[in-house]
Amino acid sequence: MIRNLANLAIWTAALVSLSGCASYETDPSKIPDPVKPSEPAASTTASTTAPGAVAETKVETTNLAASTHSGRASEPGAESCNPVRTPTLVTRVGGDMKAQIEIKDGEYRYGPSRIESPLPAGYPEPTPPGAIDLKKYPTVRRAEYVSSGSPGMGMNMGFFPLFNHIKRKDIAMTSPVEMDYRGLFDPATGAQAKKDDMSWTMSFLYRTAELAPTGKDGNVVITDRPQLEVLSIGMNGPYGTGIVEKGLGLLHDWLKAHPEYEIAGDPRAFHYNGPYISNRNKWSEVQLPVRKKG
Repeated sequence: MIRNLANLAIWTAALVSLSGCASYETDPSKIPDPVKPSEPAASTTASTTAPGAVAETKVETTNLAASTHSGRASEPGAESCNPVRTPTLVTRVGGDMKAQIEIKDGEYRYGPSRIESPLPAGYPEPTPPGAIDLKKYPTVRRAEYVSSGSPGMGMNMGFFPLFNHIKRKDIAMTSPVEMDYRGLFDPATGAQAKKDDMSWTMSFLYRTAELAPTGKDGNVVITDRPQLEVLSIGMNGPYGTGIVEKGLGLLHDWLKAHPEYEIAGDPRAFHYNGPYISNRNKWSEVQLPVRKKG
C-alpha cells in the first residue's frame, strides 16, 4: 500500500514537470535506439525464421499464477506486479526477432528496462524494445479523459482528473497509461501532421471490470474498450509524440512489406514507467490496430 501510494505521488510529480515540457519529447530524431540486455534471458527461447517471414516466437512460460488481487488501492499487495507470460496472445513478426523479456523479482524486464506496476487482468505481456509483435488485447475497462490540442501541454488536464477518479474510487494504479491519438499523425506515413481537429485520449486502466461501473465521473468517462488486434513495437526513450512518430514509421515500414494487413484504427501509445525511470530506459509501446485484408 505504501509503495502504491508513493508511485501515485511520483506520477503526480511527473505530470507537474511534464506541463513544462521538461520530459516531453516531440522530435523523433532524439529518440534513442533500444537498450539491449547484456545477455539473453535464460528463461526464454526464440525460433529462427526466414527474413521477412511472419512466424510465431516460441517462449517458455514462467510458472507464476495470474494476479487475483481485486485492484483496490487499500488492500495489501495492490502494488504487486505479479506478471505472467502470454505466448498465445503475442506473435513476433518483425524487428529484433530474438529479443525476449524476462520475469525477474516480480517484474517484467528487458535489460535495464522494467515494469513495476501491474497490468490489467488478461493483458498480453509487453513487447521488448526493438521488437515488433502482433498482439491480441481483451476488452478492458478504463477511465478516459478526452481533450484536443497539443498532448504535451495538455496532459496535466487529463492526468489529474484521472488520478482523482481512481483515488476517490479506491482503485490501484496500473500500467500502462494509454494515449490514443486522432489527427496528430499522417495515416499514410505515421509522421506528425497536426490538424485543427486533432484530439487525444488519456486512459487509466482498471485491473478488473468489477472495480466500478461504466458511466461518468465529472470529466472522466468510464467505458469498456473492446478487444482488438494491434501491430506493436517496443520502444525506449522519453515519452511524447516524438517516440510515437518514430515507432509509427517503423510500423508503416512493416506494413509496406506485408500488404496482407491493413490499418484498422487510430494509433496509440502505452507508457509503462513514471519519472523515477531514466528517459533512456523508459519502456513504451507504439501500436496500430490492424486486420487482415478481406
